[in-house]
Amino acid sequence: MLAYTVRRLIMLIPVLFGMSLIVFSIIHAIPGDPALTILGEKASPQSVEELRENLGLNNPWYQQYFSYVKDVVTGDLGTSLLTKKEISGEIGPYLAATTELAIFSLIFALFVGINAGIISAWKQNSWFDYLCMLIALIGVSMPVFWLGLMEQWLFAQELKWLPSVGRDNARDSVEAITHFYLIDTIMAGRWDQFNDVVKHLILPGIALGTIPMAIIARITRSSMLEVMRSDYIRTARAKGLGQFFVVYKHALKNAMIPIITIVGLQLGMLLGGAILTETIFGWPGIGSYIYTAINNRDYPVIQSGILVIAVIFVLINLVVDLLYAYVDPRIKYR
Repeated sequence: MLAYTVRRLIMLIPVLFGMSLIVFSIIHAIPGDPALTILGEKASPQSVEELRENLGLNNPWYQQYFSYVKDVVTGDLGTSLLTKKEISGEIGPYLAATTELAIFSLIFALFVGINAGIISAWKQNSWFDYLCMLIALIGVSMPVFWLGLMEQWLFAQELKWLPSVGRDNARDSVEAITHFYLIDTIMAGRWDQFNDVVKHLILPGIALGTIPMAIIARITRSSMLEVMRSDYIRTARAKGLGQFFVVYKHALKNAMIPIITIVGLQLGMLLGGAILTETIFGWPGIGSYIYTAINNRDYPVIQSGILVIAVIFVLINLVVDLLYAYVDPRIKYR
């Protein structure tokens, strides 16, 4: 297992190198001049040219790329062209915000999706099965931005049950320690703020988690139906074991491989694909951070933000592969 893990970590190097090269090339093909964006349309040509020289934008693209890679290898993600701050210190709060939202969304998707898939397989061809699969189809087909806007209209504007934007109450902001607001409020003993943070998480969390929930429900149902036709399930039933025990104890464990696979992929997508949700709900996450950087042609922020997401994504895939051996002892890594 250790040798396999080391090999996989080594294989990540060319993957991340190729990804960074592709992203770097695409970003530098985007129309617009970062120097002009920073100085404004009324800046003199001399000022723009001087800033381009200071930023190294006049160097050939391959020199800029290898300079960027050299800095990243040493742990330096560069400096934002817009804020003039070190990206390695600036990106942390944004990444924490997105991670908190992604985990909340995943918990919602797992709880609803897995149980809906299990019960649909358990009650195959029943009204509950048809209803769950219909909801799953609608969930997969529903655009995230539309669902987010409908949530804001119904629960924030009409019913006034939940806040529509932000991570917390601006009048009583959370004192950021870890930048994970749920943890920070617990550490501070502020349960009123904790409840407020949870309320702010609900709408964007459901909007972001609806598509993964629908996919997990469909995969769980398919995997459970295949497992429940197995001989050992029929044997367990013949021994007189209760249906609930058979389904959740025996069948679910052996149906987990495809579920783990899709959960790992969806978690990576949640971390990297939250830009629409964050924009709609004013969530200060990594998606909004990169989106702002794109609008301002802030090349270092775009490159570093995507690199961080890519690293997290490939590490999640590695963890998923390692979980296979834990769930199914028949799987051996060498």
